[in-house]
Amino acid sequence: MTLDNLKHAQRQRLLFLDRCFTWRGVGRRRDLTDRFGISTAQAANDFRAYLSLVEDAPEYDAQLKAYVAKRHHRPLAPSSMQDVFEVLDTSSEDELPAALPRANRWLDTHVAIALHDAISNKRKIKISYTSMSSGETAPQWIAPTRFTFDGETIHFRAYSFKRGEFRNFHPSRIEPKIDYPTGEIKAPLPFDLEWHTLSVIWLRPSVYLSSAQAAVVRREYGFSDDLLKVEVRKALEFYIDRRWGLNEPGARLEKVKTELVWPEDNGTLSTRS
Repeated sequence: MTLDNLKHAQRQRLLFLDRCFTWRGVGRRRDLTDRFGISTAQAANDFRAYLSLVEDAPEYDAQLKAYVAKRHHRPLAPSSMQDVFEVLDTSSEDELPAALPRANRWLDTHVAIALHDAISNKRKIKISYTSMSSGETAPQWIAPTRFTFDGETIHFRAYSFKRGEFRNFHPSRIEPKIDYPTGEIKAPLPFDLEWHTLSVIWLRPSVYLSSAQAAVVRREYGFSDDLLKVEVRKALEFYIDRRWGLNEPGARLEKVKTELVWPEDNGTLSTRS
């Protein structure tokens, strides 16, 4: 049995239990019953399933009345910081929240449907898009190719017939309508080189940090070597710079170098400086 063989609901419960052992060091049936509202019998079944999957399984501690992870516990799956916070947070429901609220980034359903339909059917669509740099709002034809996600909000990649190039667009900057004109794309779109190029970014703590501060940054960002390697499509590199604050004054990380891995004619990738 593997995680992939489980139904979605049980897989989510086992992943939560895995995070309890990884970040709390202990796990109890109550963790599952409180979190998911399942019966004690179902929680016991989930525990048996988890213990059969994990290497060097946690052992039961009669004094704690809990299973305790071993020193070298290896998680079944990686955790995001949101995942980690959810198992470490000890606040009760009647307390003020201990996490900052996330910005509610709005997405109009009609816009999403129109873009998805254009992508699925390989058609161009006419939109009125407001530029945040120039403030201009003007009708234009675009050919959307795919949605993207920067970890906080949804964007989409599209060919702009007005600009004659592929660009990243933000759906909320499209004027909402019930219907959008669409049309056939009569000539093949150019190759989206930036989308198919991989940016391999090498980072280090800022040279302006003290040795102690640099050591803290290495721990915080999980450095396993002198440099931290980050891979992203070149078309999305801007979002890495913005989300990680790489171009801001006082940034704790700085780029050492960026290697571009270009697509070859045969579909493989080759590295070029």
